[in-house]
Amino acid sequence: MKAFRRFTVRVPLPTPLSDLAVLAHNLRWVWHAPTQDLFATVDPERWEATGDPLRLLAEVSPERLAELSTDSDFLARLTALRADLDEYCTSPQWYGDRADSGDPMPEGIAYFSMEFGISEVLPIYSGGLGILAGDHLKAASDLGLPLIGVGLFYRCGYFRQSLSHDGWQIERYPVNDPGALPLTLLTDAAEKPVIIEISMPGGRTLHAQVWVATVGRIPLLLLDSDIAANDDELRGITDRLYGGDQDHRIKQEILLGIGGVRALREYVRLAERAQPTVFHMNEGHAGFLGVERVRELVDSAGLDFDSAESVVRASTIFTTHTPVPAGIDRFPDDLVRFYLDPGPDGTSHLLPGLSANTVLELGDESNPGVFNMAHMGFRLGQRSNGVSQLHGAVSREMFSDLWPGFDADEVPIGAVTNGVHGPTWVARKWQDVSGGNEDAAPAVYEALPAADLWAIRSELRAGLVDEVRRRAYASGRDRDFTDAELGWTADLFDPNSLTIGFARRAATYKRLTLMLRDPDRMRRILTDPERPVQLVVAGKAHPADDGGKALIQQIVKFTEDPELRDRIVFLPDYDISMARHIYAGCDVWLNNPVRPMEACGTSGMKSALNGGLNLSILDGWWDEMADGENGWAIPSAEGVNDENRRDDLEAEALYSLLEETVVPLYYSREDGVPTRWVEMVRHTLAVLGPKVLASRMVRDYTLELYVPAGISYQQACADGYALATSLASYRSTLASSWKSVAIAGIDESTTPDDELDLTAHVSLGELAPDEVTVQAVLGRVTDDGDIYDAVHSPMEPVPGTDASGRTRYQAAVAPYRSGVLGYTARVLPRHPLLTDDAELGLVRYPASAGEPPAMPS
Repeated sequence: MKAFRRFTVRVPLPTPLSDLAVLAHNLRWVWHAPTQDLFATVDPERWEATGDPLRLLAEVSPERLAELSTDSDFLARLTALRADLDEYCTSPQWYGDRADSGDPMPEGIAYFSMEFGISEVLPIYSGGLGILAGDHLKAASDLGLPLIGVGLFYRCGYFRQSLSHDGWQIERYPVNDPGALPLTLLTDAAEKPVIIEISMPGGRTLHAQVWVATVGRIPLLLLDSDIAANDDELRGITDRLYGGDQDHRIKQEILLGIGGVRALREYVRLAERAQPTVFHMNEGHAGFLGVERVRELVDSAGLDFDSAESVVRASTIFTTHTPVPAGIDRFPDDLVRFYLDPGPDGTSHLLPGLSANTVLELGDESNPGVFNMAHMGFRLGQRSNGVSQLHGAVSREMFSDLWPGFDADEVPIGAVTNGVHGPTWVARKWQDVSGGNEDAAPAVYEALPAADLWAIRSELRAGLVDEVRRRAYASGRDRDFTDAELGWTADLFDPNSLTIGFARRAATYKRLTLMLRDPDRMRRILTDPERPVQLVVAGKAHPADDGGKALIQQIVKFTEDPELRDRIVFLPDYDISMARHIYAGCDVWLNNPVRPMEACGTSGMKSALNGGLNLSILDGWWDEMADGENGWAIPSAEGVNDENRRDDLEAEALYSLLEETVVPLYYSREDGVPTRWVEMVRHTLAVLGPKVLASRMVRDYTLELYVPAGISYQQACADGYALATSLASYRSTLASSWKSVAIAGIDESTTPDDELDLTAHVSLGELAPDEVTVQAVLGRVTDDGDIYDAVHSPMEPVPGTDASGRTRYQAAVAPYRSGVLGYTARVLPRHPLLTDDAELGLVRYPASAGEPPAMPS
């Protein structure tokens, strides 16, 4: 019989060992080797099997705990590690040092994400977005940021993957028992659970409790709707990550955004922490946090919607993670309106005090009747970014319709290239060599003898081979193969052969099976008797993606050929624990997405931190960081529109690189060491490694986005929200008068210094001269008269007006190159709270240059 519900009972630890519970509940142990070593001492076999401190403490025998409670050496280590954790969580670190030196660092930062990949023991993540969010929290902790994470607690998480006998993906959804996880229920002063409430249509109320995971010094708040106060439908909101239909998804996003802000306020009040002044949306899933903050300001500060929106925009960062429209959450307007639940006066019951129509306008897109979560993110976030330099450029093009009249390169979407958390992903062997010091590691790697460097790489490869054999056997048994049929797994892979890794989501654009485009050629590469290659493949397809599942099955069928099965393997149930072994052990990391559809792709970064060389299409992060010495770029056939031909061409390029460059280099040895290969490994570790670290990424976010957003927030709130109210009034004026703004003409003359002296005659309507910015635009010109490579120069108002009452603006501009050039002028809105010329999507050019739309969508 099956249990109706599971629960966990924990036997109290002996008093001398009570600090073990503290260390187990703080997820710093995930990346802190000395703490891991302490838990391994408790019971080496159980630790090896579980890697989970709480499970270890629950299963270890009382006799062993009693023994440890009198072991003076163990107790001394425990005391030292508890003191080290306290020091780690309270010392100022990089962020505090900047604040102490007078830099205007925000007192609090809130980071919202649909998923967080901290550790395999907390399975509330699916893939890259969640792992990135987890690494962001870990690096923020190491750097001392006053950051609070906000997400959802999923009772079944994503899914566990297995394979049927014929290689088809099977999903399982084990139940997450919060009592067995490193979580603490948020309670009030009376020890009662804090319950967050959200109005639902039909007079219902959604209730959610809040679990807190402690990630070093960072609290992560996880909302959970599976409580008795809800009916079955509402209890199921937090059942699975990325499961269900659009109705299910929008309820999750309402809970994350609106409920997340309310949970954050309660946590901050109870913990007596500073209220966050900067809010970071990690993808559009969290977009409703912006309108909830607007509602707060309307309710508590008495601001009108537009003034409150100005405050929220000033302090919000929006990060987009997808370079394709299909990756954006888009809901029918009617569905959003249903949950906004407007009353007879149009005011939302979900967001009391706000107009449902006004909220709907935030998600407008070109397709009528569609609510676009990314568009709401951009409209409520004054600062936004993509996750690699290439992705930033793609995003500026993709979302350019939100800023009409501006060239794509002027669209105010920046880029912060993702990074990965070194202490989590760098193998223990490398950490031992570098002393665990990220800053010192490059110099250590530069000085390491080639033979020693190669020995470490060989040791890590051998460790991966052991893991591959173990997992391949376990997968085979799970697929109902007998021991007799699985005997070959004992000799699967060779610890000395060139090992390539390919592990990621089985999304179509990632092209899991590009390597099988010419299966006979791939077979020859793998089975070359003199220079063999072995390939480990892993990844999950979304449960609703039968196309992705078919790709996995195709790979599995290929691996089952008796002549190949010791050279290529598919390992099911890809997660953090598997990933650590693959990243550490692979010599080459393969990545062949359809360019430019990979926003960043951080798996190759993790391999690089372990000395793996990347073999990748120039997409995502690799486009900006490939330098010819840290791996190889697979040529992309981007201009080819026929998908099949493009795949053929890029597969051919992949095969040729393997046959002519990668494989020969690996097997070219001097005294048993592939000298040239090792030097590429050294360059990757010492030069590329620091660039791909999450510590670099979080510093970039802090200095480029968090600090400016914090300053803007303070400016918006100062003097009773004077600037925010001023901006709202200014935008109202623009809405009615921008159509009257026009450049009637431009006079030109030449100065004695051969500069162009330009005077623009500008009609300003109701606007004053200091309420606009006028620029001269000079650049190269196409045959059609379009300016490119433009230089923008400010034009200053000239006293008085022309004969028609227009304001004159003047500038002297110097031609910056020879050739055919052209000039024009343009008028832009100007206000102290605006941070970019294109921010409002409003611009006026002379009529002869073509009039853009008067107002943004």
